[in-house]
Amino acid sequence: MSEPIDLRTALASFDALWSPRIAARVNDYDVRIAKVAGEHVWHVHADTDEFFLVLDGELRIALREAAGEREVVLPTGSVFVVPRGVEHRPSSDGGASILMFEPTGTPTVGDRHDPVPGHVDATTGHPLG
Repeated sequence: MSEPIDLRTALASFDALWSPRIAARVNDYDVRIAKVAGEHVWHVHADTDEFFLVLDGELRIALREAAGEREVVLPTGSVFVVPRGVEHRPSSDGGASILMFEPTGTPTVGDRHDPVPGHVDATTGHPLG
């Protein structure tokens, strides 16, 4: 990658929901962007944390923790890290654009997950463009 990437332009280049695009790589990590709406799937990443930055809209992340279930709400500009081993389900009622930072090759549906609905792309990310 030898040129800057405008994230607005990159997000405008695709319409698929829950289907992240790899905007950049940093060492052994992907910087992924995605458009989301509705619910993802309950899943867990056993060996890695998952970083979320909301670029536009609002993202909700339901968490199943030792103390019980809770939900965090992330408005535009908010960041949140789901710790490794915590089952979670992202969702967005009105739609959102998000940026995720996670190790290259990490599946979007984690290591363990509920059945994957048709609107969720089970991938390790797609190239931009």
